Amino acid sequence: MNCSPAGVDLIKSMEACRLGAYQDQGGIWTIGWGHTGPEVTGGLVWTQDQADAALDADLAGRAAQLSPLVTAALGANQFSALLSLGYNIGMAALGGSSALRLANAGSFDAVPAAIAMWNKSRVNGVLQVNPGLVGRRAAEGALWTLADDAPPPFPNWNAIRAAAAAS
Repeated sequence: MNCSPAGVDLIKSMEACRLGAYQDQGGIWTIGWGHTGPEVTGGLVWTQDQADAALDADLAGRAAQLSPLVTAALGANQFSALLSLGYNIGMAALGGSSALRLANAGSFDAVPAAIAMWNKSRVNGVLQVNPGLVGRRAAEGALWTLADDAPPPFPNWNAIRAAAAAS
């Protein structure tokens, strides 16, 4: 299974696209739509086409990693919500998550709350709730519940994120 159009839309709205390499909050060199790798170093500049192609490749690679971990019959947006979570927290963390366990157990109503638990980041070595992650997890939970046949425009992911972060 691949990332749904709504999933790609959500990931793009959460990651934003930066064509010059930068260090993320964890000090990892990043470029494009959240792409990392050994080729990403300070001073690297991409075109929009390079950033879009890297996102497509990154999502395809992560989808290939996620597919064998999913044992339940998921809709495209459900799969994409887990893929977005894995894109952000890493596929290894997703593989051991309660969100994936609940999805595989068929406890679909419980998955958004399990996704929402991944809302913390380290600040000065201390794990703290991060309002940006609260919002991203709310948007991923909304994607989980979005019908696969929902036409564009998709929900306003940034509005969902902002409302969740403000609460």
